[in-house]
Amino acid sequence: MSFINKMNFYTALLTAKSANLGLHLFHHAGTSLPGALALKIQKNFIASVSDYCKKDIITVTGTNGKTTTAGLIAHIIKKTNCSVLHNEKGANMLSGIASSLAVNYKPFSKFDYAVLESDEAYLTKLYDYLKADYLLVTNLFRDQLDRYGELHTTAKKIQNAISKNPDLKVLLNADDPMVAGLGTGCKKIYFGFDEIIYDSAVPESQSPPESVMCKCGSCMSYTKRYYAHIGNYFCSNCGNKRIQPDYTGRAVIFSDYTKIIVSHNERTNEFKTNLVGLYNAYNVLAAIAAALEQKISPEDIQSALESYQSVFGRAEKFMLENKHVLVQLIKNPTGASEVLRTINQETTAKLLIIINDNYADGRDVSWLWDTDFEMLADYHNEIIVSGIRADDMAVRLKYAGVNPKQITTVYDIKSAIKYALKTLPEKSDGQLVIMPTYTALLEMQHILNRKK
Repeated sequence: MSFINKMNFYTALLTAKSANLGLHLFHHAGTSLPGALALKIQKNFIASVSDYCKKDIITVTGTNGKTTTAGLIAHIIKKTNCSVLHNEKGANMLSGIASSLAVNYKPFSKFDYAVLESDEAYLTKLYDYLKADYLLVTNLFRDQLDRYGELHTTAKKIQNAISKNPDLKVLLNADDPMVAGLGTGCKKIYFGFDEIIYDSAVPESQSPPESVMCKCGSCMSYTKRYYAHIGNYFCSNCGNKRIQPDYTGRAVIFSDYTKIIVSHNERTNEFKTNLVGLYNAYNVLAAIAAALEQKISPEDIQSALESYQSVFGRAEKFMLENKHVLVQLIKNPTGASEVLRTINQETTAKLLIIINDNYADGRDVSWLWDTDFEMLADYHNEIIVSGIRADDMAVRLKYAGVNPKQITTVYDIKSAIKYALKTLPEKSDGQLVIMPTYTALLEMQHILNRKK
């Protein structure tokens, strides 16, 4: 790095850190302003930070699970006493990534790894400034059609990003035909499940199948379908089929934990995670595969899984006003349906659903009608709806078969949280489950931080 570039870099770094300090003083955490300022001063700021990475840069993208997967990978690596730069709050566009790097980078030092989550649409822009060593793709679902378009459009954007770096190693979900077809021109490493077993207390996923087209134009068929278009697929027309994964998993899913058995290179190891649900089983398997690629021992991986704490809003559990609270981000039909499946309807006392339609959420809320809210038709407790599109959510619940007398509308998010906590019975199995969209989650985080 030339002297002028170094001066620009440290000017950008100091400006970003100062902006971040000011934002914290005025309780405005979570903004991408520091990164935006850094990129304004030095366009190549992200590339400049990456120059100080001693080992590998791991990037993670996909529709669902990228924040949790990236968080798991970073946590596992940190447990090996390596230093990691990571955009842990899930800010995954250029300014958000730049903010995380600026805030966490220690001037004049080097770090071992970078683990960076990237928005699917912004990955190609990120790769203009970053030479990554690995890219992990979790899955591809229909998500925010007003921003991303159809699945093939999103897949093409990711492949365009991959094509910028032929030395990239790509970790791909073998059970997702849209993901498995990516990585042209690169070394491909696959992870996936050969078997999913549900404990008797956990309902098996019944999400409606999603049609996915093979590259020959025919619809994929399935010998096993775990949910949506994820499973063991094949094309009866051209013979295209699921590739046997390099990291093959077998999951046993319980109501409060998941056991995952992973086979790789004729070795088999068993792992346990307190993250619940099938979608989290995929997140954990992906993180295990990435960690094993870094030659991290199974013992260190298991130790890290035991101490991992969920990122805010991603299956995060905590106590608030002596009440049990669980926060689960929702943003598309498949993810929301799988979250609904994890709700224990016998013990959960309250459900708060917060729907916004800001840009980061996606303006189109028609996805609510593709989500399996019919699972709540027999729900006996109160459901509170809030946010900008609270009325839309209330109507959707009524059409799903929920008794209108059970639905309470509180438009203001702060007031909705206050009401839900106040009316939540104080008993051992009482829990408030909050399901917010992305900008509602950020507003919630701001409210709860002030409460603390």
